[in-house]
Amino acid sequence: MFIDTMNNLFNGFINLGGPAMMFVIITVLSLLVGVSISKSLEGGLRMAVALTGMGAVISLLTSSFAPALEQFVESTGVSLSITDLGWAPLAVITWGSVYTLYFAFVCLVVNFIMLITKMTTTLNVDLFNIWNLSVIGLLTLYYSNQNFILTTLFVMVIYALMLINADVMKPTINKLLDYDDTNITTTAHPSLLIAPVVMIFNKIIDVCLPFIDKYDFNAEVLNKKIGFWGSKFAIGAYLGIFIGLLGQQSAAEIFTLAFTGGVALELFALVGGWFGPAIEPLSNGITKQMSKRLKGRTLLVGIDWPILAPRAELWAVANILAPILLIISIFLPGNKVLPLGGILLTVLAPALLIITKGRVLRMTLIGTVLIPLFLWGATFIAEFVTETSRAMNSIPAGLSANALFSSIDSDPIEKMLAILMGSAVKTMDMKWIGLSIVAVALYLLMFFWYFKQMRKDHAKDLNI
Repeated sequence: MFIDTMNNLFNGFINLGGPAMMFVIITVLSLLVGVSISKSLEGGLRMAVALTGMGAVISLLTSSFAPALEQFVESTGVSLSITDLGWAPLAVITWGSVYTLYFAFVCLVVNFIMLITKMTTTLNVDLFNIWNLSVIGLLTLYYSNQNFILTTLFVMVIYALMLINADVMKPTINKLLDYDDTNITTTAHPSLLIAPVVMIFNKIIDVCLPFIDKYDFNAEVLNKKIGFWGSKFAIGAYLGIFIGLLGQQSAAEIFTLAFTGGVALELFALVGGWFGPAIEPLSNGITKQMSKRLKGRTLLVGIDWPILAPRAELWAVANILAPILLIISIFLPGNKVLPLGGILLTVLAPALLIITKGRVLRMTLIGTVLIPLFLWGATFIAEFVTETSRAMNSIPAGLSANALFSSIDSDPIEKMLAILMGSAVKTMDMKWIGLSIVAVALYLLMFFWYFKQMRKDHAKDLNI
């Protein structure tokens, strides 16, 4: 009877829906770490409103674009049948799941242990973006038949790599943003886990195409020339026109899609900005608690990637890669995703900026080569994203009953590893287990090489 009662209470709580759940959870957790009642309630309410708002924008996009996309698939036979909704559906799924709080706790413990043992100097206060780690964890659980030990270990390893990466990137961030040596700001954003792969291709360019740097250009001048035509409004409108033409829509319908695309992309950015302030009271409370136990230490503070936003190269390359992403999506073997919400590759541009030190031609070339990774990653996780959203009753309006949707988002390699390892553990097939071991070993070796190269480059800059 007790177990049945607890199950009923838990299910009743889940059935409140993601926004209501997170209102309660964020408020209670904030109170537990010493945040005032007013600030705790504010954080909980902001999170609930942000989740609700993002769900509304997703529904607007899907209900408007779904008919044209379905017509495109029927008339051409091109199987781009998965709707890309950007990072938003993943954030809604994860922040509507109690597992995210568990993964957040695991990450905080890892951060604290690494600070005590001096394995890192970064205190990551960007608690909201833990949802990226939660996606990787949930994928591992989904494919491994709920293997909690494997999932926890994988999340811990990925988070540890993120923190070390925040340390080794700091000198380059200082140089790019003209910070002095006393500045303590860095970023541990999960999207920067693609940096080792970017470095591999950057080294290849050093050997094979070193002359391209002679033809590099000023991104700030380019951005000024593009002006409004490179804004989210404009890119959303281009996207709407493109989808309308592909779906052989009427002129009136194409205009509607163009205007809806502009609204949706602008609202994605606007509503996405609500999540940070929502988690801030809880993040500040946790930071104070951890700082009390680390008195006398000078720490780097890890925040979201937009600290890099002042660099014009980031936005120039994001605009250049948008049409390239659309073209590649149509012809790439194995891809079933047509880019919508993730059309601006801000999940890739920050790593390109840091590794190439803002050289636009290198950023564009490497970004083009890496686009397939993000398309394949979005294709592979579509089943998980759709089924999980359906289980949480958060399917966007406008999608047909059997339609799949996904997200062109950060960490495609980590997501593929999660699927590979989870499937190997679930099937216990020795071939897949062996492949998983090799894949993880190569992944870790790549990071060790990358960390060594970053430290070597920093030492070289100091000698100069």
